[in-house]
Order: sequence, then C-alpha cells, then structure tokens
Amino acid sequence: MNAKIEQLRKTAMKLPLLPGVYIMRDKSGNIIYIGKAKALKNRVSQYFGSQRNHPEKVRRMVSNVDRFDYIITDSEFEALVLECSLIKQHTPKYNILLKDDKGYSYIRISGESWRRISEVKQKADDGAQYLGPYTSGWFVKNAVDEAHKIFKLPTCARKFPQDFGKGRPCLNYHIKQCIAPCTGKIKKNVYDEIVDEAIEFLKGGSGTSVKELTERMNEAAENLEFERAARIRDRIAAVKRMADKQKVVAVKVENQDVIAFVRDGEGGCFEVFRFAAGRLYDRENFLLKDVGSPSEERAEFMKRYYAMRDNIPPVIAVDGETDDAETIEEWLTSLAGKRVRITVPQRGEQAKLVEMCKTNAAERLAQSKGGTVAETSALDELGEILGLKKPPEYIESYDISNTGGSENVAGMIVFKNGRPYKSAYRRFMIKSFIGQDDYASMQEVLSRRFDEYEKNKESGEGFGRLPDLILLDGGKGQVSAVESVMRDRGLDIPLFGMVKDDKHRTRAITGGGGEIAISSRRRVFTLVSSIQDEVHRFAIGYHRQKRKSGTVKSSLTDIPGIGKTRAAALLKHFKTIKRISEAEMEELENAPAMNKTAAQAVYDYYREKIQ
Repeated sequence: MNAKIEQLRKTAMKLPLLPGVYIMRDKSGNIIYIGKAKALKNRVSQYFGSQRNHPEKVRRMVSNVDRFDYIITDSEFEALVLECSLIKQHTPKYNILLKDDKGYSYIRISGESWRRISEVKQKADDGAQYLGPYTSGWFVKNAVDEAHKIFKLPTCARKFPQDFGKGRPCLNYHIKQCIAPCTGKIKKNVYDEIVDEAIEFLKGGSGTSVKELTERMNEAAENLEFERAARIRDRIAAVKRMADKQKVVAVKVENQDVIAFVRDGEGGCFEVFRFAAGRLYDRENFLLKDVGSPSEERAEFMKRYYAMRDNIPPVIAVDGETDDAETIEEWLTSLAGKRVRITVPQRGEQAKLVEMCKTNAAERLAQSKGGTVAETSALDELGEILGLKKPPEYIESYDISNTGGSENVAGMIVFKNGRPYKSAYRRFMIKSFIGQDDYASMQEVLSRRFDEYEKNKESGEGFGRLPDLILLDGGKGQVSAVESVMRDRGLDIPLFGMVKDDKHRTRAITGGGGEIAISSRRRVFTLVSSIQDEVHRFAIGYHRQKRKSGTVKSSLTDIPGIGKTRAAALLKHFKTIKRISEAEMEELENAPAMNKTAAQAVYDYYREKIQ
C-alpha cells in the first residue's frame, strides 16, 4: 500500500458512523466520484484498504484520489437524494453518466399533393401536418414503419406526379410492400383515402383503426363497391397481423419497466423495456465502458436513469440483486408519488420478460464489439457459474501431447471475446526432463509463460498480458500442479481444468471446490467444448509435426550432405524412407534437389545398413 493511500485510509477511519455523501477529488481539486453511505467511516475506508478485491474501475478511481470531502445527512434516504443531485450537477468521471438524447419525436405528414408520412426530430413551419410530440423515438419509428407496411405506402425519394412512369417500380412493389403510385395507375382519391386511413391508424392505434376500417368495408360492400371492400379487408388483416406481432409477451402488470444488464470484460450494456397498458411502448440501451459488480452497477444505473425520466412505473423488474434496493425504492416512490417496487422475477411471464430484455442487452453489446449475442451470453454465463468478478474476455488454455514420453510438447491457445484469437497461440517443447509426466509438463509450461509475462508486462501485449481465466485440459492433478506455480509468483488468476468423459467428450469443469457440471448449460458447454477441442487439436498437431521432423532427422539428415531441404525433397518425391533406401543410384541422382555426390552418399548409407 503506497503512502498516499495509507494517509487517506487514516483520514477515512476518523469519519463518523453516520449516513452521508462522500466526494472524491483529484490533485487538481476536480470531483471524480460521488457516493453515498449508510455509515461514512465504513464505506469510505473500504476504498483505501486492500485493492485486490476492488474492480478495475474502482482501483483506477482510488489511484487518482488526492483527498475527499463529506456531507453528513439525517438518513440514508437523504444521502441518496443528495448524491443524485450532486452527480447531476458535477457529472464526475467515475460515476455512471448516461447520455440523455431522448428529446421529442414527431410524425410528419407532408403538405404536398401526394402526401408522405415520416418520422422527424424537429417540428418545422413548412406547411406539413405533425402528430406529437412523442417522448419515445423508438415508438415513433416503429409506428411509421408499421403504417408503411400495413398500408403499402411509398418510402422512396420519387416525386409525384412528376415521376409517374419514369423507370420501373422498385423492389417493394414486387414484394407487395408498396402500391407503387410511380406507375401512374393509382388514382389520387384512392391514394388520399389510403393515407387518411394510415393517419387514423397512427392516431388511434390498431384497435380504433380496425373498428373504423371494418365500418368502411361494410359500407363499401353495401354500396356494391366490392373491389374497395376487398382492399379494406386486406388492410384490416394487415393491421391485425401487426398487432399480433407486438403482443410478444402477455404482461399482467399494465405499467412497468424491465431492466437487464450484461457484462463483457470491462464493458457492459443496460437494456430497458418500458410497458404501458400491457404493450411495449419504448426501449433504450446504454453502453458503459468501465463496470464493476452487477449489483452495484444496477443501483448506480437506476439512480441515473430515473433522475432523467419523469414517468416512473409502479413495478421495475430487474435481472438480479440491486445494492440499496430498499432505499432506491423509497426514493423512486417519492419521485413517482406512488408506491414503486423493484422485483427480481424467478419464474413465469415476468422471468421471460427479463430474459428477453437480457438477450437484447447482450445483442447490443455484441454488436458494439463485433461479436454475437451467443458469444457474449456464453462468457457472461461462464463467469457467473465459475464465480468470477467479470466475464472472462481473455481465456488461455493449455494441453500436453506426447507418445510414451517422446516428443513431449504443449500447446497454448487463446479465446478472446468468445472466439479463437490465433495470433496469440503459442507452442512449447518440454525441456526440463525426459519421459512422460503431464503434471511436471504443465508446471514447466506455465512457469515459462509467467516468466515471459515478467519480461513483457510493460507492453500489455501477447505474453505481456495476463488472462482473465486459465483452462487446462485435465483434472485436479493438472490444476494442483499449476496452482503451486501461480502461488509462488503471487498471481491470482482463476484456474480450472476441463474434464472429459470416457468417450473423450467435455463433461465438466473442475477446480479447488470440486467439479462443476456444464452439460445442462448449453451456451457454456458449447464454448468450453470448443476451447477443449481447439487446444487438443493445436497441441497434437504440434506433436505430430515434431514426430515427423524427428523421423527425418533420425535417417536422412544423418547422411553427410543431406540437410532438411534435401531430405524434405526426397520424402516428397519418393513418399517413404523405405523407397529411398531401395532406390537405385540413377533414381537418386535424378531426384529433385539432388546431385551425384549427394545421391552417392544416400545410396552408400542405406547399402551399408543393409549389409
């Protein structure tokens, strides 16, 4: 512990055991973090104790703290209110800061003769008709897209009637997603009627729209306008189909939010689903760079999110435990003016809702990193079942390969963000002993790997980077052997073995606490199986290569004048050592890369062996 942190710890130990807010400052006096505490002394002193158990985000913050201030409050609730107010005012670097780009959105119906419907962020004085404002841009965009699909309105840039008959209709016409006024075959009064129906749909929703359209269909049928009645019937069917798609989950609570959090390395993503009247009316996601424990992050996120949202529902379903949940509930209740509950659903429709929200968070995070939702979810779940502080973004795996103790080698592979990272693969020849000893081999390989880390750690690349997780192809014996290597070096890296069944298939993960079954965890099972298969392939491939080169060395390369290049050329030409040994002088002399002297040497070498 450095002198500065020791000094800050001594100062923290003098704080009162009272609720309040603490304010961390850097050398320039800038506020870098604001937090609240039930007991200031206990909470603040934790920052300046052992750094080993802190997330990387907290360690970085602590390393930049020069001094701190504090404000005592009458209760933890008052501390939370003050904390939210101060964070909003000062926007400290190490607090979760959400970019609120909500604004308002409008549905625009252009004022031109052949009207168009679109979604816009600003209301202009341009003679157009505007519906709104709406607080959810996602809702507006979806609603406009639905209107275009149901009523088959044009979305292209063509001008009507100027562009009638100019060029062929676009793809949307051929897949029956546009009525194609560009053909000049749609009458103006029919087009106006369709646009009016779309506007009514946008104003009243699917229920109102179906009712009014049904009345018009019946009226057209009474007037023997059967073609018009059929067109309206098709629109009614399209509205109903779209409404059915929206009812993905039947929500028993009419108004509620669903919040889910997914981590990947040092980053994370929060997804928020907002429901009203049992219908999803808004969704938002927020990417975060530096994240700590999920329970802390959920608490921080909820405080920041609802500090910038007016509409707070009576129920907020989250995907896991939240720090200070009771105090946050009290704060939300005071903001909403009605009882607000934070729940963690375990089963039924609510649990399905949360899972759907979490899947979308994983998808957004995967997109931001160029990965897939399956990879992100598998890493998140693997970290969870192994009890890791964060998902293992960088995984190293090792396997030993030999034949009866000869050509003893090892392979090291790396999976980064759930994918093979082949530029970081490494191969090892076992040097410290001869014979077969997988435990000693693992010890040697990991010792050499960590020696390389000490030499290259300043670079942070290749061997200069420590993994988030080490997986050994083997059981408790291999794990115990490597644990001693890490213990001697003071390294604290999660270490587990990958255990196979009698059919050589991945069965479980083993560690100091026994075996962890993974067969029922589809995503984790697939990831770990892929790692085990890949490290085995890589190690055995190197072993076969060494055996092949060993065969060449033991025969051809022992002959004067025959190096590796000529030996390889001879093997390629004759296919086997036996055929080389039986070849006549003329055959050897005419072989690729050979001359008379070299051919004579090979011929004499094998003839002497025969004698």
